[in-house]
Order: sequence, then structure tokens, then C-alpha cells
Amino acid sequence: MTDKPFAITLGVGSSLANHTGTWRVDRPVYVTRRPPCADACPAGEDPQRWLYRVEERGYEAAWREIMTVNPFPAVIGRVCYHPCQSACNRGRLDEAVGINAVERFLGDEAIRRGWTVTSDAPPTGRRVLVIGAGPAGLSAAYHLRLLGHDVTVRDRGEEPGGMMRYGIPAYRLPRDVLDAEIARIVDLGVRLDLRHTVTDLPAEAADFDAVFVAVGAQLGRRVDIPAGDGARVLDAVTMLHRVADGQPPQLGRRVVVYGGGNTAMDAARSARRIGATDAVVVYRRTRDRMPAHEVDLSQALDEGITVRWLSTITQIDGDRVRVEKMRLDDSGFPQPTGEYDDLSADAVVLAVGQEADLSLLSGVDGVGLDGGTVRVGPDLMTGHAGVFAGGDIVSARSELASPAVANNRTAVRAEQTVTNAVGQGRGAASAIDAYLKGRASRPVPPSAPAGFERLNTWYYCDAPATVAPGLAAARRVSTFDEVVGGLDESTALFEARRCLSCGTCFECDNCYGVCPDNAIRKLGPGLGFEIDYDYCKGCGLCVAECPAGAMEMVPEQARQ
Repeated sequence: MTDKPFAITLGVGSSLANHTGTWRVDRPVYVTRRPPCADACPAGEDPQRWLYRVEERGYEAAWREIMTVNPFPAVIGRVCYHPCQSACNRGRLDEAVGINAVERFLGDEAIRRGWTVTSDAPPTGRRVLVIGAGPAGLSAAYHLRLLGHDVTVRDRGEEPGGMMRYGIPAYRLPRDVLDAEIARIVDLGVRLDLRHTVTDLPAEAADFDAVFVAVGAQLGRRVDIPAGDGARVLDAVTMLHRVADGQPPQLGRRVVVYGGGNTAMDAARSARRIGATDAVVVYRRTRDRMPAHEVDLSQALDEGITVRWLSTITQIDGDRVRVEKMRLDDSGFPQPTGEYDDLSADAVVLAVGQEADLSLLSGVDGVGLDGGTVRVGPDLMTGHAGVFAGGDIVSARSELASPAVANNRTAVRAEQTVTNAVGQGRGAASAIDAYLKGRASRPVPPSAPAGFERLNTWYYCDAPATVAPGLAAARRVSTFDEVVGGLDESTALFEARRCLSCGTCFECDNCYGVCPDNAIRKLGPGLGFEIDYDYCKGCGLCVAECPAGAMEMVPEQARQ
């Protein structure tokens, strides 16, 4: 009898001879969890999927991955306020991955190389009318065409694009980029019928099997401010539309913009570019409560725009604007103080919100309107069979939209953005396709999210985000040239490789290397791993050491 420890007396290979897996109480399993960037995207993209392709220099494959969801990568890469990056787990380690900038790189690369999209779906023989050539309408048309339907888009504008063209200044979205991505949709077989104002919906819809209304919110909201006869007052939507048409209004040297959203920032910045030397934004709350995104505000301040915080316009008389100072009460609501200042202004631009012209839906049987929006069901269909609505004109959530929209009942209305509209258009296309095929629209529930607490960040080195080049502030105010530049191939590749692969195995071999029982088997490149449960004792080392949180322990009886 030996006094050596038991383990030392075992011969080589004895661990394979004894099925040590019978000792196990919990077992490890591989899982795929939804990365937070995908969970936050209003368009329904999964950035992780195409970032993988970029890491391997598969740029066209990455672009095609985006195009299955979003037909505007070069546009979205410029104008989206990237909630994906706000949700990015890397932001809690050092800085969020520059997802938006990489998407723009791919979109620009596609335009430069002339990549195109084709539809492999057989023609269905069904016809769909889309009213509105903005982001929601064009997105719906694109996806419907990919599904084999015949699509016609009608719009009253001279050019397609909706608020992408007439609401977003060229210094944020160059028109050649917008034109290129719209042309790709037209080349897919979508018919554009421009300068066509739809006034009689039932008559127009008679030749179609379904209709999608996506007219957008293109009317500037008015406010009741006393104004003298000599006052020069116009709304921001009209102003930006005229600038986009190449017929900018004569605003004078001193311009006051009333409002605190992104449109107010665009109006003030555009005013500087068309000749104003003094542009002042009047906003009734404080900076931390301003609805404009921080990047827009910061760029505006860099360009010499000034902001009068805690102020509201009470009267406009000739070239004089009376402003009352405000204070915030305990609930954060602005209250008047009775203290006034006078500002000199040659023009006042109102940027206090936008509304939709829903006259084409008034009186249509079954269609309900509610406070300037259209009532729709979870599949975006109105009360009239075959008539769907989406984009800025709806107030209900869609179960077919991305989790960022579907899980937030106010997101659709509160965030009137291009990205939300693109997601709404895709959701509408799915619902219309189901309607035309006589089946119910059933969204696929997303997998569980991959939270930061599931990651083992020890394995990731620090890698600060790449800063995109930008036009100097001194040059911006004299031109509508693009302010923010794009990444080149090397910086785009670096950004893609900063992705943590949250919730998805990327075959790092950690589990394989740390397993004390040799129970992890490699299946080959791209095939992942499997666990031999005859020998796995359930120690959990593999789960603890997985960098991406792509493994978890489950009770043994739950797996038998």
C-alpha cells in the first residue's frame, strides 16, 4: 500500500478511463446573447455581425450584411446619433466602439466601388403603393422589392429623400451621397413618381394591393407670439427646405432662433452659412435639459452660435425681440420671472417642433387620427384593411420594429430620426408582406442581452477610440462642405477590432486552454467548440474565463 496521494498513483490516461462527468452538479453550455449595440439600434441592425467581417477585411460582405436591414449605410453613418454606441459595453472599459464611423466607411466604400443589390425573390404579382419618398417610405419600398413585390413611390417633392434632403443640411449629409443610395433603390426596380401630391387616397389605392403612408412631419409648428407688421418670422422647416433648394431666404445679419432641438441647431448653423454674422438660439431651459444632441450643440458653439439659456420670446416687433428670463421650478418646468431683455434681430426662425399634413387620410373609412398622428396596430396597419402607416406620423410602437423601438412606446414619436424611420419602414414591409400572403406578422423575440457584467474584460487591452477628422471651425461658417470626415481603411479596421464580441464566441481558445479535464473539443475554424460531458466535472473555469460572456452554467437536471 502506498502513502502517495491518490491522484499521483493514477496512470497516464486514467482521467479518460474514468467518466468524471458523473461528479457534476452544474454544467457549462455555450450561449449566444444579443449584443447591447444591436438591442439599441432603431433600424434593427446587429453591428457585431458586420464588424466581424470588417475585422477580416471583408468590406463588401460587411456592407451586404448591413444592406439586409438598412439601405442607407452611408447616410445613417453620417446622421444617426448612434444609440448603439451609447449602449456599447466597451464604453465602460475605455471608449465605445466607433460603430457609426465604420458604417459610414462601408457605405462610402460601396458608393466608390459601385456595389449593387439585386433581388432573388420571384415576382409575387402584388402591387404596393408607398406615399412619401423619405427614409421610412424608401426603406419600406426597398424591402418590399427584395421580397418580390412591385412597388411605386409617390411624393410631391421635386427630388426624393424627404427630410433627409430638405431637413438635414449638406454640411451633415452631402447630396451626392444621398443621391447615390437612393439611386441604388431605384435600380432595384422601385418606381419613383415625383411631383405627385396624393389627395384622394382611395382613388390612388384602387390599383394597388396595399398602401404604406409615410409622409413624414414636414410642417413647422407655429407658436402664438405677438408680432408687429414689420417682423420677419419664418419656421425652421421652411428655411432649411429653401436652403436645400438653393434658394436661401434673406435673413439679414442678426438672426434669432427659437427652440432647443436639433432643428434649431441646424437652423442657426445654416443661418451663419448664408450670411448671418450673429446667430442666437433662445431656449427656455438649461443645457442639461436641451433636447438637441450634444454633438450638434458643441459644433454650433464652435461655429460662434450663442445660446440664451432660461429664456423665452414674448414679443417680436420690427427688429426688436423681447425675451423673458425664466427659472426652473422643482419639477424642472420653466416659470416666468417678469424680467425682460431686448435682442436686435433682422429675422426670427421658429424651431419649436414639426407636424404632419394628414389631410390625405382624413375621412378614409376606418383610419383614426389622434393629436396629429395616425392610430395603427402593432403591425402598423390602420383601421382600414391594407392601409399601413409609419415613420414620424405614428404614435404607437410596432412589434415588428427593432427592440429599441418595440420596447419603448414613446420612442417612435419622441425621436423623429432617420434611423427610427428606416426601422419603421422595414417593419412595415414585413407586415405588408405578411398581409399580402394572408398570414399573421409574428416578430421573432430577441435573445437575452449580453450585459457588461457577463464579460471578462481582463483579457482586453486598452484601445482608445479613433477620432474622425473634421473641418476647422473657422472654415465651416463660409461653406456647406461636410464638417465631419470619414475614417480611412486603417482606422476603420482598428475600430472594428475594438469590438468586444459581447455575448458571442469568437474562438479565442480560452475555454479550451483552461479546462482541467480536457473536455473541450475544437470543431475547426468557424465551427466553435463542443463539450464532452462524460468528462466535464462542472468546475466552471471555462465560464469564468470566457471574455465575451458566451458561456453559462446551468443546473445539471435541466439538461438531462
